[in-house]
Amino acid sequence: MGGRVLIALGGNAMTAPDGSASPADQHRAIGEAMRHVAALIRAGQEVVLTHGNGPQVGNILLKNQLAAHVVPPVPLDWCVAQTQGTIGTLVMNALQRELGHARVATVVTRTLVDPADPAFQDPVKPIGRYFGQDEARRFEGHGQVWRRFERGWRRVVASPRPVEILDAPAAVALIEAGFTVVAAGGGGVPVVREADGTLTGIEAVIDKDLAAAALAAAVGATDLVIATDVPNAVVGFGTPHARPIGEIEVAALRELRAAGHFAEGSMGPKIDAALRFAEAGGGRAVITSLRHIGAALSGNVGTRVYRGVEA
Repeated sequence: MGGRVLIALGGNAMTAPDGSASPADQHRAIGEAMRHVAALIRAGQEVVLTHGNGPQVGNILLKNQLAAHVVPPVPLDWCVAQTQGTIGTLVMNALQRELGHARVATVVTRTLVDPADPAFQDPVKPIGRYFGQDEARRFEGHGQVWRRFERGWRRVVASPRPVEILDAPAAVALIEAGFTVVAAGGGGVPVVREADGTLTGIEAVIDKDLAAAALAAAVGATDLVIATDVPNAVVGFGTPHARPIGEIEVAALRELRAAGHFAEGSMGPKIDAALRFAEAGGGRAVITSLRHIGAALSGNVGTRVYRGVEA
């Protein structure tokens, strides 16, 4: 074991098993996640962390909506920045409880996106809770886009692809100074570059796994670990022919992806992130459960994606 590994923590590492995101649930879940991370650090692994934020942003959006008649709703990029600070603080405290006087830092991180990304023309990413039509119409008055689903009305936003993790150099400086760094939480605060070169936040959410692949490359990670709630990605999921994927090369995994084996709302983005990191020459990408991350890095556990036969 060695090198620099970037671990992308999914929502299951931040909430209770039933998805509850109360403060107590988040304290417990993050504490458990950091026990696994601390074990890697004790073994000599250099770790960089990133994380999802879906339930936490959902809670902030609900507060926005319930208090909209008193306090104007804050934009989505603000919501992401708030969750980076909150989750980062919980992670830092939990790691320091596990490791004593560990040096841990959280970087409020912006992710550049392209304003011409097709995702902005057709927002389809649902966020937050379901509401009735009257509430949806009221929030549309604040410039939001809402669509009707089977269970009711839900806000939808663009989910553009990350172009650049703008604050990666700050993360690298801290890493090289001996800090365990938390960065690009929730995919990063989405920003676009204006004609005059200035940066402006934008209403969007960035897939945290795709952002993790970009961050891993930017900080020089040798391994990208996408921690989820299953030990392996699976071919034929939900069928009698289901089988876990172990070691696999990029070309073979891309064929499986093109054949439709991985659902867009769950495993698909994780596969895309693993492919992007491995085929760019970044090293090894691993998809596995949080409790298996140590074994996946040192052995033959999890789905392990390589660029070619050098594995």
